[in-house]
Amino acid sequence: MVQLDVSVVNVAIKPIGAQLGGQIDGLQWVINAYTVAFAALILSAGALGDRLGARRLFVGGFALFTAASAACGLAPSLVVLNIARAVQGVGAAVLVPCSLTLLHHAYPEPAVRGRAVGLWAAGASVALSAGPLVGGLLTASLGWRSIFFINVPIGCIGIALTWCYAQETPRCRGRGIDLPGQGLAMVALLALAWATITAGQHGFTAPVCGGYALAAGAGAVFVGVESARSTPMLPLRLFRSATFSATTAIGLVVNIAFYGLLFVFSLYFQTAHGFSALATGAAFAPMTAAVLAGNLLAGHLSHRIGARRTMLAGATVMAAGLAGLLPIAAGSGYCQLVAQLIVLGFGLGLLVPAMTAELLGSVEANRSGLASGTLNTARQTGSVIGVALFGALAAANLITGLHRDLIIAVVAALVAATLTTVMDREPGRPRL
Repeated sequence: MVQLDVSVVNVAIKPIGAQLGGQIDGLQWVINAYTVAFAALILSAGALGDRLGARRLFVGGFALFTAASAACGLAPSLVVLNIARAVQGVGAAVLVPCSLTLLHHAYPEPAVRGRAVGLWAAGASVALSAGPLVGGLLTASLGWRSIFFINVPIGCIGIALTWCYAQETPRCRGRGIDLPGQGLAMVALLALAWATITAGQHGFTAPVCGGYALAAGAGAVFVGVESARSTPMLPLRLFRSATFSATTAIGLVVNIAFYGLLFVFSLYFQTAHGFSALATGAAFAPMTAAVLAGNLLAGHLSHRIGARRTMLAGATVMAAGLAGLLPIAAGSGYCQLVAQLIVLGFGLGLLVPAMTAELLGSVEANRSGLASGTLNTARQTGSVIGVALFGALAAANLITGLHRDLIIAVVAALVAATLTTVMDREPGRPRL
């Protein structure tokens, strides 16, 4: 549900705009209202899950996400839709770290946990990449509102399954909510997203520069506050581990590339090629299959050659697929692009499960909620930056902007590949 609702909206952007109104900057907030709330709150949600019990909070997150989905489907205006999407993001922020905490406690053996995390990541990655196809099918057959209503029965089933099968986790009483850190994180992300989106429409005006200054200032104060607090939202000492730091940074840069391109390619297929929402979703289907194949292979490959080398292979394959898309033009046929999209998806499929397992393996079990929250904060921050930045670059001229977006994406994949070389060597690395 969480990952599907990041990408399912992309192909419905034009139908939503046609019914509710709004230019590209307003429509970008249909995606970014969700991801900003997701990214900003996920660390606090992970801490709260460790403190109150992951199952209890997981069920609450499911209920909130389900109710917000219904509100999205009923939204009478773009403003109401964006507010409901932000509430969805709050529910998503609770669901993701608590799900990984439940998984971490259910499978204490590293080998078994690695396979379980691989399946978890496979579900998340396939949902993310299948979002355009699912969104296209639902939008074409039932209208764009159905992409939100579909979450209601799924949410009810998820709540029932959690109560029946998931075991409550031990509580960590030492952790609470860091309100100053939480507020600063929200201000920094909102200011960054607003400034980037507005810059694409109006250029680097004084308000835009002020927005970037506010984001930088809030980020700097956040680091200072977290360094000084005895129980911070984000303990900076975790970053003393090269594995923890590298996997978090990889999650950030990979999501900048992938989420940003998913948004822009949805516009490209519908604008340059005149694809319908259904055809646009179908255009991403081969990439979705490649993500699934990569996810299924990642666990086996990690066992044979190690997670670090699997991550390196995935990032390198991603870079190759992205580089192959650089010659794209307005008249490029779909058949000229599909092979590169498949390579891109396969690389992502290899990378994400190994990255997630490596990060969880670098911390003790009672910090799994915090660790997963940190990784997903980085990933969703990357999503916010990617959609805002790539959409801004493509706002004036889609093809020129797409070329620039692809160059940034290639660099991001190469940075991810480079970061795998600085991770702690196995075995015997320190656990924090």
